[in-house]
Amino acid sequence: MDIASLIGVVGGIACIVFGAYTSGSLNGLLDLPSVFITIGGSYMCLYITYPLSYVIGIFKVMGRVFKTWDFEEKAIVQRMVTFSEKARREGILALEEEIQDLDDEFMRSGLRLVVDGTDGEIIRALMENEINQMETRHNQWITLINAWATLAPGFGMLGTVIGLIGMLNNMEDKSSLGPNMAVALVTTLYGSIMQNWMFVPMAGKLGYHNAAEVNAKEMVVEGVLSIQAGDNPRILAQKLLTYLSPKDRRAIESDVLKD
Repeated sequence: MDIASLIGVVGGIACIVFGAYTSGSLNGLLDLPSVFITIGGSYMCLYITYPLSYVIGIFKVMGRVFKTWDFEEKAIVQRMVTFSEKARREGILALEEEIQDLDDEFMRSGLRLVVDGTDGEIIRALMENEINQMETRHNQWITLINAWATLAPGFGMLGTVIGLIGMLNNMEDKSSLGPNMAVALVTTLYGSIMQNWMFVPMAGKLGYHNAAEVNAKEMVVEGVLSIQAGDNPRILAQKLLTYLSPKDRRAIESDVLKD
């Protein structure tokens, strides 16, 4: 569980509820017509814009915001240094046994290309193309969430117009003024909440996860190519350490930079 995301959601709800309670408007926050217009209407609009599989799958992707993702950057450095040492000591073909047990499919496929004697430029092209395709898939989902964030305030304004029309059409009926005004105002509130509290922050967190995964895979590419080129394990380690934060670098620097 990503504690930061959980704090953001719970803290956001608490701030909104507390602010509404202290202002005396808490009871007016829940309005069923506004829910249908803003949330339902903006979601239905996604079906016009994107394929069915994407619109249905958006909730699963949004759930990734609440998961903690560890791309094991430090383990990548240590693993690559170990492979480099073995390759220099016993030869590239000695890695064939090692890569069979690798859980990281991306690393395994890259090292397999090295063992097969593939040219370095071809290895780089293949692996970078896979990274680019992965990033494209991630950005499609992020764009979808941002699209919903863009649509929500628009449907909030649509609900405001609907509420005002109902109010103006029934000015003589005093009892209808309150409900129509509630629709007019609450839909705008819902649209703003959806955009600024939910979807834009979620897209930002998914973008952060994407950048971290791309960084980890680029480390693998650098390590694979370094092994293919026959670099000294210490040189490989120095290359990969540049991808880590200063804190993570200090944690493993003494282990991988061996004399």
